[in-house]
Amino acid sequence: MKNSIVSLAIAAAMLSAAPAALAADKLLLKTPIAFSTSLPGLGSPIPRVAEQLEKMSGGTLKMKVYEPNKLVPPFEILDAVSSGKINSGYTTAGYWAGKIPASPLFSAVPFGPEAGEYMAWLYYGNGLSLYQEMYDQAGFNVKVLPCAIIAPETSGWFANEVNSPADLNGLKMRFFGLGGKVMQKLGVATSLLPGGEIFPALEKGAIDATEFSMPAIDARLGFHKLVKYNYFPGWHQQATVFELLVNKDVWSGASEQHRAIIENACKASMTDSFAEGEAIQHDALIDNVENNGVTIKNWSPEMLETFRDTWAEVAAEESQDPFFKKVLDDMNEFRDGYKVWKQNAFLPRT
Repeated sequence: MKNSIVSLAIAAAMLSAAPAALAADKLLLKTPIAFSTSLPGLGSPIPRVAEQLEKMSGGTLKMKVYEPNKLVPPFEILDAVSSGKINSGYTTAGYWAGKIPASPLFSAVPFGPEAGEYMAWLYYGNGLSLYQEMYDQAGFNVKVLPCAIIAPETSGWFANEVNSPADLNGLKMRFFGLGGKVMQKLGVATSLLPGGEIFPALEKGAIDATEFSMPAIDARLGFHKLVKYNYFPGWHQQATVFELLVNKDVWSGASEQHRAIIENACKASMTDSFAEGEAIQHDALIDNVENNGVTIKNWSPEMLETFRDTWAEVAAEESQDPFFKKVLDDMNEFRDGYKVWKQNAFLPRT
């Protein structure tokens, strides 16, 4: 009888402790984002991640998504997460080039890897460990997880045809990342504007041309209403990676289960965002030509060679930063090996 009473008492204590333990294990990620959720493939992945986090955790892990500028401006997300002002944020590493020279290599690389190759390097090469090392070395208190990826972007919207490097000289253009440094060497005055500021800048003449993202995304921003020449291929961004940043103290304090759920939700989002982006571009391209008066242009071999040669100059200059060189060398070594597979396994483009 005595043993039965003791057993009942222990069981009751365990049951009463369970809700408290469960409550302590709850986590809410307040997540400002750099891209509107209305932009397919760019901002749309993160609400789906939020939905999956809650479902997979049984409600103990939630994410509240804040549209751009509602909680933190896009270009302030890294500092805000690192300081603990917010506990997470969704953005792209290319925005931190002014703080961390190597950061654009984890976002988009001119003439760089396509999405499949990029993911291979991140997950099964040294990419992911170098990605975290970059933030640690720079003194940022964040855990980084790749959380979306898109395929090639268009390489620009122009008011006039661009037939030679001379046609670029003197242009004012919104341009992202390392590709922007290439354009600067070719005489373009570049600026990095958030998506919502590009159309007004074009309309007012503050910029003459722009690049932003893939056709279906650019269509939402209305560039085709102002500039009619859309150039391909997107030599500057054959793939673009987006990141979920979590304050490292918050990450360390999260349960192993919650960390695993976040990691796997982001891995799933990499696949989902890539598939979404690939599924919707052709309709946007057709609509641009048939209904919006857009002329689709392909860069001449000579122009692509100019971009490639200029990128080599930029890469050499940026490699004066030791960590940039470390990352680029590692990526290139991986790509040299991958090239053997790519050249033999894939059909040539026609």
